[in-house]
Amino acid sequence: MNFRAAIFDLDGVIADTARLHLQAWRQLAEELKLPWGDNMEESLKGLERMASLETILGERSADFSDREKVALASRKNDCYRELIRNLTADDLLPGAGELLACLRGRRIPIGLASASKNAPAVLQALGIADCFTFIADPAKAAPKPAPDIFLAAAWGLAVDPARCLAFEDAAAGVTAIQAAGIKAVGVGDRNALREADYLLDSLVEFDADGFFAPITIPVNADQSP
Repeated sequence: MNFRAAIFDLDGVIADTARLHLQAWRQLAEELKLPWGDNMEESLKGLERMASLETILGERSADFSDREKVALASRKNDCYRELIRNLTADDLLPGAGELLACLRGRRIPIGLASASKNAPAVLQALGIADCFTFIADPAKAAPKPAPDIFLAAAWGLAVDPARCLAFEDAAAGVTAIQAAGIKAVGVGDRNALREADYLLDSLVEFDADGFFAPITIPVNADQSP
């Protein structure tokens, strides 16, 4: 199919910033003496900040007031922002930089649909901010698996969702993409992402030729060839 726009999740798709989120959340859990189960990493995938905090608090959620929870989430975010200062282009996941450059060269509009409110700072640190035509605001969208943020990205790119292709590494994200009427590319764990329309172990495997044709810009009749 000839898609007209690409939409990406950030953590775990473009860069391994998910490990920094986990590092910050784990540090908070240790400070609060909360258990960190073997499945915690998978449980946090695709969740926005407050949902992640509730997952970590678990049965102890009722021990904290809403104000205390906001303060805890802010403490985690401060830790995360310190960590992302050290990001560079070397932190891009395999194939991400090459795919973004390829799409940009074909004049394919590129959108970001990340639950992270720090996404613009991360893109700047990675040196790829200029690749993105539109960044959807997670503060204005219901969290995944709701389709809101992917629809916002499609609308921001001015492309029919049916002509968009979106890349995700979390099952909740795949659900959100498909609920938006967009085709989903699952990147990573093939079992966890089995509902996706297409599956990749990494972006290295993605062949843009099979999905995107270059977008040509018509030359005005009064311009010289």
